[in-house]
Amino acid sequence: MGLELWRLLQLDEFWVQRLPASREGTEWDLVLTAMVLYRLIDPGSEWRLHRHWFGQSALGDLLSQNQSLVGDDTLYRCLDKLLEHKLDLFRFLKERWRDLFNPRFEVLLYDLTSTYFECDPPEQEGLRRYGYSRDKRPDCVQVIIALIVTPEGFPLGYEVMDGNTADCTTLATMLQKIEDQHGEADRTWLMDRGIPTEKTLEQMRKTGVQYLVGTPKGRLSKLEAELAEKEWQHVREGVDVKLLEQEGEVYVLALSRKRVGKERGMRRRRLKKLWQRLRELQNKKLTYKNLLLKLGGAKTKAGKAWHLVKVDLPDPPRGKGSREQTVSFTFSLDKERLRQTLGREGHYLLRTNLTNEDPGQLWEYYITLTQIEEAFKNLKGDLAVRPIHHRKDNRIEAHIFVAFLAYCLHVTLRRRLRDLAPGLTSRSVLEKFATMSMIDVHLPTTDGRKMILSRYTHPEEECRLLLDRLKMTLPPQPPPKISAKGALLN
Repeated sequence: MGLELWRLLQLDEFWVQRLPASREGTEWDLVLTAMVLYRLIDPGSEWRLHRHWFGQSALGDLLSQNQSLVGDDTLYRCLDKLLEHKLDLFRFLKERWRDLFNPRFEVLLYDLTSTYFECDPPEQEGLRRYGYSRDKRPDCVQVIIALIVTPEGFPLGYEVMDGNTADCTTLATMLQKIEDQHGEADRTWLMDRGIPTEKTLEQMRKTGVQYLVGTPKGRLSKLEAELAEKEWQHVREGVDVKLLEQEGEVYVLALSRKRVGKERGMRRRRLKKLWQRLRELQNKKLTYKNLLLKLGGAKTKAGKAWHLVKVDLPDPPRGKGSREQTVSFTFSLDKERLRQTLGREGHYLLRTNLTNEDPGQLWEYYITLTQIEEAFKNLKGDLAVRPIHHRKDNRIEAHIFVAFLAYCLHVTLRRRLRDLAPGLTSRSVLEKFATMSMIDVHLPTTDGRKMILSRYTHPEEECRLLLDRLKMTLPPQPPPKISAKGALLN
């Protein structure tokens, strides 16, 4: 399956031109093929690929290569050859996807994530830095990955940045890189709040770059009075919007009925757990110091629900024996804050310079941001880009480059499934084909040698149906091999 996707995107032709074989006969394009398919099918470390996975898989037979293809030194040397071809790959993939699926490239989604390292902090400056961890691992150094995808999930490019890079400092650079790679065009950029600064948005308006971004909840408070005077417009089932024009921009307040139920359920569960925890602490005999520690833990677990409760603490005990003196506290529901929260559940405040665009279309654009969230989920989940064990910056970037290539195969498979086998996910299909095995049958000959027949197992009914739906055929069975004094001869 993975090899079929590799060839469907014509990546075999792309890389054979850019990674010629070495004088020693190492076919670097096949080394890369093995690394990317390993990352797609059963991701892990390079060491595991070298010592275990390749020998236990059928990839060697499919590529007509032996174990030497994935020697540990060979894998690392291949990583060192990749980054110089990154921009060429981005351009190539865009044209290949255009030929296969004809996606739209006028609307682009931009977001950032982080991935961490399970190793000691670097002694010298480099990409690995402590910063805001989206993986909930502030104890680990990390790098930032900026990704650009289309509304259908096709990635157009990415960049690896220092782990302490602030989100708001990245956008201008990425805008320029996309223009350099693909030329100027009438594009619309979709981003979540926190990425664009006021200065960047002003520059985008001046240069005619279109955008639609989320806004912090604080801006909703500032515009609440003006928005209250506007009428709701029904744009689709379960979604209403209000529009407020200001200085060449339009603020779009969207109300999603489905989101109301989801946010309300999340808030109720957290508030209920917090209320129970506060009652438990209230009934315990705790010193002032221990009470503060316990309340701090409760606040962390409660998240935003903490702001819906008023906690009244006593004054710190003083005098002899004050450290051992137990204290209590009171708490109550902040009804005014709860009322405000109820009024904002399910609401999104968007900001755009697409002043003539249909409000329903603006909402459709914004909800496609889930595609980039799905991309990060796949990179970190199915493709296991984290944690990274490399220490050199170029190897770190190359590791992410391989994961990016694997994601390109992943999203290509997902797009084909949408047309040919709707309802199935890329991972479920890969797991289904994993039930097929390659076995070696050893048959003794009359002269004391052995004939070795490598045969893949007959596909089960579900696999056969999937092959038919995806218009794929299995390769021919490998030719037999005959041993002669310990060597294998065709």
